[in-house]
Amino acid sequence: MARMNRPAPVEVCYKNMRFLITHNPTNATLSTFIEDLKKYGATTVVRVCEITYDKTPLEKDGITVMDWPFDDGAPPPTKIVDDWLSLLKNKFCEDPGCCVAVHCVAGLGRKRRGAINSKQLTYLEKYRPKQRLRFKDPHNHKNKCCLM
Repeated sequence: MARMNRPAPVEVCYKNMRFLITHNPTNATLSTFIEDLKKYGATTVVRVCEITYDKTPLEKDGITVMDWPFDDGAPPPTKIVDDWLSLLKNKFCEDPGCCVAVHCVAGLGRKRRGAINSKQLTYLEKYRPKQRLRFKDPHNHKNKCCLM
């Protein structure tokens, strides 16, 4: 019953990377949330909002929860971007095709018109990739991870 008001997770795939954009669960909806994570094979959840659920059940199921909160509607601080890119580089180089889940307080911005506010839009317009997800094999100099 709690599932009725929650949007379905959205999977985003790019080359060897898979992301699951989800709603923000509560303890009451946690079992359904864990089922969704398992369905998509997500073994890491990045929580970028205040804590609304106990992460212990996820950890018991082998799912790591990273807590990197920042203000709702704001762009992420540089430290969180750096930590995010480091996590992705490690996860996708070690296990290409794995899935990383992420959610904010609402988790709805992926489907709602006007969900990106002006602060976030300005951040995205000014963002310049630094190719921090590039990984080269010292033996053959071919990329093992995609660029971002």
